[in-house]
This record gives sequence, C-alpha cells and structure tokens, in this order.
Amino acid sequence: MNLAISTPKRKMNRKTIGRWLRAATHIGSLLPLAWLVWQFFQNDLGTDPVREIILRTGKLTIIWLMLSLAVTPLNKLFGWKQIIPLRKPLGLYAFLYVSLHLLTFVWLDYGLNLTFILDGIFEQPYVLIGFAAYLLLIPLAATSNKWAMRRLGKNWKRLHKLVYLIGALGIIHFFWLVKVYDRPILYGSVMGLLLLTRIKPISRWLVIWRGYLRRWSASLRTSR
Repeated sequence: MNLAISTPKRKMNRKTIGRWLRAATHIGSLLPLAWLVWQFFQNDLGTDPVREIILRTGKLTIIWLMLSLAVTPLNKLFGWKQIIPLRKPLGLYAFLYVSLHLLTFVWLDYGLNLTFILDGIFEQPYVLIGFAAYLLLIPLAATSNKWAMRRLGKNWKRLHKLVYLIGALGIIHFFWLVKVYDRPILYGSVMGLLLLTRIKPISRWLVIWRGYLRRWSASLRTSR
C-alpha cells in the first residue's frame, strides 16, 4: 500500500521540481539582462558603456552556452533527468545574448553603417570569427523545436553537434577581444572539458561512475 502511494508522490515531486527548475532557469537567465538594462539607463556602465555592453553580453553568451552543454554530462554523471528539459531554454538564452552582442556592435558601436560594419567584420579577425559563430548558431536556434526534430530525424543531432565548434569559435573571439586572458582561459578550459565528455569512452566512464555514486549513496543511507 505504501509503495502504491509513494510512486505517484514521487512522480508529483519530480514534476514539481521540474517546474521550479524551469522557472528558476527563466528568471536566472533574464536577471543579468534586467541588471544590464538598469545600469544602462542609470549611466552606470563606466566611461565606455558600449564596450561594456559588448563584453558583458559576450560573456553571458559563453556562460549560457556552457550551461546548456553541461546538462548532458551532469545527467550522465548524477542521473539528474530533471535538468534535461533545461538544455533548450539555456541554449536559446545563449542565442538571445549573442544576438544582443551583435546588435550592440552593429547599432550602438557602428551606427548601422553597412560600410563600417563590413570593414569591421573583414578587417578585424576576432569580429570575423564571432560573426561566423553567430551564423552557425542561427540554424541551431531555428531548429530547437519538436517539429524540426521530427523533420530532420538523425540529421538533427548531426546539426546540433556544431555547438562545440561554435563554442570554440566563441572562446577564440573572446580571447582576441579582451586584453586580460584569465577569463578566456577559464572558459576555454571548461569548454574543453565539456567537449571531452562527448568522446564515447569518457561518456561511458561517466555512466559507470554514476553507478558507483549510487551504490556509495545507498551504502551511506543503510549505515545510518
């Protein structure tokens, strides 16, 4: 009788946790944008607000992209299935921030002057790499829905593997853009670790470790 009751309760708890996680993801993803907009209208972005917006939206793009990429290895390692639905919104928020990053560049920095924009893209290597990463990200964002998954079939996964190339291009773009390299090196290291988890032997190792962690956790509970 207790088992019959506990199973629906467990399912309800998982659904509740899932709803809270999705809400936290949306709120947490929009808070940096709200803070940036507030600082902009309060004239609190330093002596060069346009550069500050470019840098901050660029950092947020990389962070949210890495959070999206971290979902699968975290699930494999800890069995956190509730976080799997968060991969899509995290990726789309990364696309939102990179779009704002590009919009700031072409509008606030270059005044929508096509000649200046093209010169900036082709004369500065870091801008060209960043623009290439953005172009590659567009089809991923456009196909982040169930209809596209059904239409593309196996090709959907092949297409979305581009995210690792995009992440690498984003790190290179960031590395060339800033003068201090500690943050790009940190981001690059994390991106490299996430890329390693896609290698089949390491992916299988994560699943094996999850089994070890479960047995260790169960032995701790029984020893109490």
